Amino acid sequence: MILLTGASGFVGRAVWALLEKRGPVRVVLRDTDAAAFQVGVDVVQGTLSSEQDWVGALKGVSVVIHCAARVHVMNDESADPLAEFRRVNVDGTLRLARQAAEAGVRRFVFLSSIKVNGEHTLPGQPFMPDQLPAPVDPYGVSKYEAEKGLRELSHQTGMEVVIIRPPLVYGPGVKANFLAMMRWLSRGIPLPLGGVTENQRSLVFLDNLVDLIITCIDHPAAGNQTFLVSDDEDLSTAALLRRMAAALGRPARLISVPVGLIMLGSRLIGRPGIAQRLCGSLDVDISKTRELLDWSPPISVDEGLRRTAAHWLATEGAGR
Repeated sequence: MILLTGASGFVGRAVWALLEKRGPVRVVLRDTDAAAFQVGVDVVQGTLSSEQDWVGALKGVSVVIHCAARVHVMNDESADPLAEFRRVNVDGTLRLARQAAEAGVRRFVFLSSIKVNGEHTLPGQPFMPDQLPAPVDPYGVSKYEAEKGLRELSHQTGMEVVIIRPPLVYGPGVKANFLAMMRWLSRGIPLPLGGVTENQRSLVFLDNLVDLIITCIDHPAAGNQTFLVSDDEDLSTAALLRRMAAALGRPARLISVPVGLIMLGSRLIGRPGIAQRLCGSLDVDISKTRELLDWSPPISVDEGLRRTAAHWLATEGAGR
């Protein structure tokens, strides 16, 4: 039996869909997700906290896939954001993991974040899975602290821990900045990013990430390892915009504005992080994932963009 947390989330829903085809799966949903319960589905209600009792949910479970988390918030208004992230992502995760180890769970697959490595990379120096972590924001710090706690627990109990750090995840139903990008391109809005051609950004299509998660359930070489994942083709911001526009069947109206001017403008409006994400690099090296697991992303970037665009056009974008 596999226990999946975060089953109502963007990644969790996709993992759930594949797990149901493999065999018995028990999914965890928050109380507020009660409407999503389906007849005949093995569902338990639970939230990530230091008080949650997971004993009943873990009966008969051999593998936990932990996708639930307090996710990265662009404009967090919490009085103490780090404390809030720690409460859920650290305390809640380790509560579940300790009870999983006590219940005899064999393997705990933890969906972490590339933010554990840091916020950006230098030219020719992609992030590696085993380099010294350098998280910057509260979300990344909380994920790193959870990783450290899980490794210590694994050492103490023998439960195998697998850590996966994805970069930006996109796919049908994607939200946030990626969704905004599709809207801008579909409406033909001119974007001042045509000159951002030298940076390198890694991203991962949802199905590719799910494929790796499923691989890590029982692959003998995955235990107690940390893996990075991507589509294995890094793109500049300008290239991503052009290829996304092609997937949408729209021209990319890009204006070549010097990168330095973009960076200056973002600082003047007090939002330097925006320019860093648009103009900076964040690329990952997945050679360890390829070699140790004999794994490669089954879906190409262009096919992933096509599927993402097709879903959006069939739903929200139909009335463009």
